[in-house]
Amino acid sequence: MRASLPMYDVRRADVELLWQGIAYWLRREGVMERGVTLSWPEDFYEHWQQPDLLLSQTCGFPLQETLRDRVEVVGAFSYLAEGCEDIDYRSMLVARADERADDIADFRDRRAAYNSEDSHSGYNALRALIAPLAKNGRFFASAHRTGSHYHSLLAVKHNEADIAAVDCVTLALLQREKPALLQELRVIGMTPAAPGLPLVTSARNAEIIPALRRALREAMSDVRLQQVRDDLLIGSFHPVGRGLWQRCTELKQLAQRYGVTQL
Repeated sequence: MRASLPMYDVRRADVELLWQGIAYWLRREGVMERGVTLSWPEDFYEHWQQPDLLLSQTCGFPLQETLRDRVEVVGAFSYLAEGCEDIDYRSMLVARADERADDIADFRDRRAAYNSEDSHSGYNALRALIAPLAKNGRFFASAHRTGSHYHSLLAVKHNEADIAAVDCVTLALLQREKPALLQELRVIGMTPAAPGLPLVTSARNAEIIPALRRALREAMSDVRLQQVRDDLLIGSFHPVGRGLWQRCTELKQLAQRYGVTQL
């Protein structure tokens, strides 16, 4: 049995503390034995596809593209960052503070940075945003993969790129924990809303989803976890199903209709 919450790990100590509280309620529901520690996998896809996965958090785009038959959706947290509404979130468009451009249309033939091609917030959402503006399937002069939102911000700051789309929750956490990183950067816009990061379990665990949901609901109302929920910008738990993340696929298809398949 394994579990992870790897997506918003700006301060891992907070995530570990949250896990301790969730684990308490999972044991109360009888779906987890003692001794299950939080994993920090290097290979997310290998981890998410394990048959003994009890609980993790993934991105909506790989949920739709790669993990459809491997995991079941338990629900999602709502977050209290700018750009979030209920479980929906957006990507913030980040440029240098001295950048004269104020609109995404002004970044034609400029350089983009993105975390990875399988990211909704860093890639899929940005691709859908620029697709109506593209010519012959292209909008940016170049786009390069950085490996993380953090490194995309560094690329913009160090003039290795001109713009990046960054998950609004990640950006809010970084603003608090690494304010120097965001000096000389500014937000010039945001992408359309889409469902935030889904909480998932192995496809083999369909019968325990009600218990997982009860445990997460209890953890999100546990007063002992209020401070860590605040620290992680978590509002509440929502027991929603997979269908909401069709929005990620729709945005991919929107870009394709404009002839845009990559940034």
